[in-house]
Amino acid sequence: MSNFSASLMPEKPLYSWLTPLLKPVQTWIDQVEVHDPKLARTLCKLIPAQCPFERDVIMFGRKVGHIPPMCKLNPLYDQFVGLRFRSLCYLVDVCGESI
Repeated sequence: MSNFSASLMPEKPLYSWLTPLLKPVQTWIDQVEVHDPKLARTLCKLIPAQCPFERDVIMFGRKVGHIPPMCKLNPLYDQFVGLRFRSLCYLVDVCGESI
């Protein structure tokens, strides 16, 4: 079953032609520094910790399929996850909050 779901994901990203156009946005998101607790909390709430679309399809108590994570199709996924991580680190290290 895992081979089937893995075969649904393309080898080369579908958005490969968009990569050069999005490079400035990716660079900008990577350079964002979090220095405000309110902004850090907002970013942690807005950016999900895991992909909300990945699901197992279960019928009559048996797994009949798997929907792969669609977040990997988002060309800015890695930058958003990094931004969320930086926000969490700021809240823990600087603000002393427990997450």
